[in-house]
Amino acid sequence: MAVKITADLRFPGVGLPSSPFNGQRRLNANSKGGKVSVIRAIQSQEKAAAAGPTPTRYQARRTRRPQNIEGDFFVDHTCIDCDTCRWIAPQVFTRIGEMSAVFKQPTSGEERLKALQALLSCPTSSIHTEKPASDILQAQKTFPTPIDQQRIPGVYHCGYHSEKSYGAASFLIVHPEGNIIIDSPRYTERLARNIEMLGGARYMFLTHEDDVADHRKWSEKLSCDRILHSGDVPHYCFAPLSDAPFIYMCDFKAYRQPCIFIFQVDNSTADVETKLQGSGPWNLGRDVQLIHTPGHTEGSVCLFYKPLKILFTGDHLLMTETGLSICERYNKCSVPMQIDSVLKLLEIDFNWIIPGHGRRVEFKDREEKDSILKAFVEENYSQCR
Repeated sequence: MAVKITADLRFPGVGLPSSPFNGQRRLNANSKGGKVSVIRAIQSQEKAAAAGPTPTRYQARRTRRPQNIEGDFFVDHTCIDCDTCRWIAPQVFTRIGEMSAVFKQPTSGEERLKALQALLSCPTSSIHTEKPASDILQAQKTFPTPIDQQRIPGVYHCGYHSEKSYGAASFLIVHPEGNIIIDSPRYTERLARNIEMLGGARYMFLTHEDDVADHRKWSEKLSCDRILHSGDVPHYCFAPLSDAPFIYMCDFKAYRQPCIFIFQVDNSTADVETKLQGSGPWNLGRDVQLIHTPGHTEGSVCLFYKPLKILFTGDHLLMTETGLSICERYNKCSVPMQIDSVLKLLEIDFNWIIPGHGRRVEFKDREEKDSILKAFVEENYSQCR
């Protein structure tokens, strides 16, 4: 059996369940009937936690945030601040109070389509319209959507981000030797049909362990081979007595003190068809190269699509609203190692960074790319050493 992190204190919007002993009631385990009372109290708390929030509380979280401007589109209180809607439809959504909100209602057909694409891609279904959108089916048909048909033809954003991967984006390369899906979107039959209309998929390349989401469903539906580095195939061997999550204390290298995580038994990637071994690089056909970039996780790998000079980076390197980032806060292996892996990218002649989280980056040329990466590495080395 293997173990996969499903929630932790580092992710905004994702918390740990409260302790069965919340301080509101004390029980004496040595008193008459005390042991039975303690057991019943724990069982009651566990059942309540398993049942989820009460309808009243859940409905309250699904209400319109007051930070939204008046109008049809709005974001509710379940937003996890993953940034998806803000880069899909920046004319409509912004960040207010550590969550997304609508700051301007769509005023054109194009803006409305982008807003609906953001609604469909939201991993927590936190975006709504006051009235049912009569054009939602048209928006569903647009995924996978071309990123830039003129400059990088045949490269698509799949949409339908999954909460299982904290809203990571998935992409599709239409390739004459067989299409490639990069990381897993949320599984939907409609998206599956649309991908099949583009030729299906020969491979599903998983950049690292965090963004695998519904990989097995996609593999079964499209009969595509999954590729993941062996360093990110789970190796933990815990054997809990039930399927319930359990708490584990650990000390990640990026932290100065232990962190608490919820773990859940999960060996879903143990049977991936291809487990990359060693440090690579590996070739996938004639013009696709896989580059080992450990740091964020032990098995993080980038995909370099040579014809269009695109580097798909997963969580290794991305652009946030404030600049280039390695998301040090979410590092699960080694920050210095991740920075070393960024330095390795100077050897690669790419013009585009397309990450799993955050914004895309297009460099004017290799000289500009190398200059920006060198400055980024120097700044981050000085901070972590």
